[in-house]
Amino acid sequence: MLTILVNAYACSPDTGSEPGMAWNWCRYLARRCKLHIITEGEFKSQIEAALLSLPEGKNMHFHYNPVSDKVRRMCWNQGDWRFYRYYRKWQQKTLTIACKIVASNRIDIIHQLNMIGFREPGYLWKIKDIPFVWGPIGGIKMFPVAYLQGARLEQQVFYRLKNMLNSLQLRFDRRVCMALGSAALLISAIPDTYRAIKEYHKAESVTIPETGCFINRDNDADRFHDPCFHILWAGKFDFRKQLPLALRAIAATGNDNIVLDVFGSGNKRQIVAVQRLARELNIDGQVVWHGNRPHHEVMQEMQRSQLFFFTSVSEDTSTVVLEAISCCTPILCFDINGMGHVVDGSIGIKIGISNPKQSVADFAEQIQYLYHNRSILKTMSINSLRRQEELSWERKAEQVILLYETILTDRG
Repeated sequence: MLTILVNAYACSPDTGSEPGMAWNWCRYLARRCKLHIITEGEFKSQIEAALLSLPEGKNMHFHYNPVSDKVRRMCWNQGDWRFYRYYRKWQQKTLTIACKIVASNRIDIIHQLNMIGFREPGYLWKIKDIPFVWGPIGGIKMFPVAYLQGARLEQQVFYRLKNMLNSLQLRFDRRVCMALGSAALLISAIPDTYRAIKEYHKAESVTIPETGCFINRDNDADRFHDPCFHILWAGKFDFRKQLPLALRAIAATGNDNIVLDVFGSGNKRQIVAVQRLARELNIDGQVVWHGNRPHHEVMQEMQRSQLFFFTSVSEDTSTVVLEAISCCTPILCFDINGMGHVVDGSIGIKIGISNPKQSVADFAEQIQYLYHNRSILKTMSINSLRRQEELSWERKAEQVILLYETILTDRG
């Protein structure tokens, strides 16, 4: 059995996004490997409780490197660039912890797992004589500037600056370059990352989405014939998620039988803005604001919905998209980033990136088409069972373990 040292800053059995992604990677790798996992301490109690009931828990050994509540708040506030200063210090201390683990255990592979953003590759690549794996790597995608129309000046500056920094940091940041050059294996989260690494560093990588599906055969196919057409939208109300675009698309259908169930929330200004927009569009009676709900409740509602509407224009592979596939719920989204990679025509419909006005029209047209062609939704739902297998956590872990073994075989 291989022994893997994993660097996973955010890891939790009870949370989605980055923490849930790292937990599932570790959980499924641990079915065939012994893991030493260095993580932040915010979710320690949840981790320790979950390990007691997992057969593979005996192969998951956690080492905690906690930060202050102040730093945790910065981490959860996406876009707070101050976090990177503290995150770098965390990674420096993690290197010290890792060296102690290596000194007292046989380690076959070192895996820099998450956070997936390329800007912070950690320091474990400095450890000599043990193959270093980095990935899935994300955060390299560019924000499509056409969707900055109507945005506040600060948002326009932020995303244009981020696009510029993405390109510069990937090409010239010393530590990023050192980590890329030191890796025995690079894993790209999405095709955009694969292309950028190859273009700027002439390096090969394998593309494996950072998140995965659970196999779920419980599918209520009768839901697609309900006269009331329930569309589910889920996420934070931040700009890149483009909730206003979703509201405008619903209004553009002119169909009173459509209900948009919105799960998630934002700050006070964001909440006021989207609720005001719904009233201005005369669809406030068609929008149900559920707010932040427990994960299991969102999944229950997902399984009852006829369509999952995902309007983000800047994402790697969103966890909620894979959750929709796990719920056998057809998906309507943009053909961009991770969504464009995991959603195919058998399980959903994708529209091309253009501009906000055109996208509203395109999405509205597809919603109306699906509303009047429920049998297509039912077929997409059935097809999701196959796609679950292809994108499952089990298959992902098998693929990565084979790559680990290939690295060690090539080293002799």
